Amino acid sequence: MTTRRLPRGRPRLTSDDREIRRLAVPAFLALVAEPLFLLGDAAVVGHLGTRELAGLGIAGTVLQTIVGLCVFLAYGTTAGVARQLGAGRRTAALAQGVDGLWLAVVIGVPTTVVGILLTGPMVAALGPGAAVAAEAEIYLRIALLGVTPLLVMLAATGVLRGLQDTRTPLVVAVVGNVVNLVLNVVLVYGVGPLPHLGIAGSALGSVLAQVGCAAALVLVVVRAARREGASLRPDAPGIRTAARAGVPLLVRTLTLRASLLVTTYAVVLTAQSTADEAVPIATHQLAMTLWTFLAFVLDAIAIAAQAITGRHLGAGDVAATRAVTRRMVGWGVVTGVATGVALAAASPVLGVLFTTDDAVRRALVPVLIVAALAQPVAGVVFVLDGVLIGAGDGTYLAWAGLAVLGGYAPLVLGAAVVTDDWVGGGLPWLWAVFGLVFMGGRFVTLTRRAASDRWLVTGADR
Repeated sequence: MTTRRLPRGRPRLTSDDREIRRLAVPAFLALVAEPLFLLGDAAVVGHLGTRELAGLGIAGTVLQTIVGLCVFLAYGTTAGVARQLGAGRRTAALAQGVDGLWLAVVIGVPTTVVGILLTGPMVAALGPGAAVAAEAEIYLRIALLGVTPLLVMLAATGVLRGLQDTRTPLVVAVVGNVVNLVLNVVLVYGVGPLPHLGIAGSALGSVLAQVGCAAALVLVVVRAARREGASLRPDAPGIRTAARAGVPLLVRTLTLRASLLVTTYAVVLTAQSTADEAVPIATHQLAMTLWTFLAFVLDAIAIAAQAITGRHLGAGDVAATRAVTRRMVGWGVVTGVATGVALAAASPVLGVLFTTDDAVRRALVPVLIVAALAQPVAGVVFVLDGVLIGAGDGTYLAWAGLAVLGGYAPLVLGAAVVTDDWVGGGLPWLWAVFGLVFMGGRFVTLTRRAASDRWLVTGADR
């Protein structure tokens, strides 16, 4: 495809660029808004104290793991719905989407019950001290009530993305996060007759906002299904099919979450030898929260990749799939460089936004510099991950994830054993292992697969 040029020599956007932008820009804004649920909590809770912030870090890791394992509800639904849409089967696309919503409920309700019962053991598994663990348990028990709404949000968002609609999730995400921030401030510190609930108020505010977001997204999907004549009733075979299709993506996601859990465990392991374990844990929490924020920014192109790749392959157009993949990888590199430069430049002042603890602020700067260096690689990784998810290549992603985890876990745990000088180099070294081994391993496995033809399977069904 040729590229026309403006009189001043700047290239015009190609049709692929315009389509990527149409899907990615709203997805970018929505994905920026999503981690604000945690950023908002961190900003509010951080001013309660370092122990509360460290407790939020532990609870957030557990909660993100539980919900993150079910991200296949969004990714698998996006790919499946997009394939059906590309094949001209809109009613079947919405029926498949409704099956995804029911699957979210089937998974979410028992997960909530079991999670509340096992809150103490889950927090204890990460090894924090008694003071930090107490704050983490308070937050987590309440926040688990939002698991089912969060899973429903994932599935409904996947349906809309598969239908090439990323604007509606944007609107819901923005409104939801504004409500979340307001509720956090009101419930944590108390306004007027309302009591001061502390960290519990932060969890409660997030749950209330999540319920509202889930209800809004389900309403949009239900209306679309009714227009197309798709059934809204639970369809057991359809739910089972959606569950089977999600297993490889679940394994893939499990390996990613396990890598993050191992990283947090490595941090806690080394923190136990420090004078105040809350400082390194809180520093890592802030760094990982910012990393997640930037990961969602990069994931915007991956979301477009899922929707576009699924649609092109559903229509049987391999050439278009290849062409748009090249364009999306280019956008991923550019975005990764931009986020890396921005993170490095802002590293000296970001700590001020989240904590008053000078030790945490000092420790945070070198960690963010290391994280910034990994952003260009992350840009490619996220895009190709989205392309292969959109192609339904979940089995390969699962095996690749297991291979990367197998190499990363012993190295990061080994690094935790030999490093103990947090401000001088310990925590930045752990993050260097994270960037070089974990992200580097994903880069190698994904680029090798994308260069082959094995993932280019066409048709309405994978």
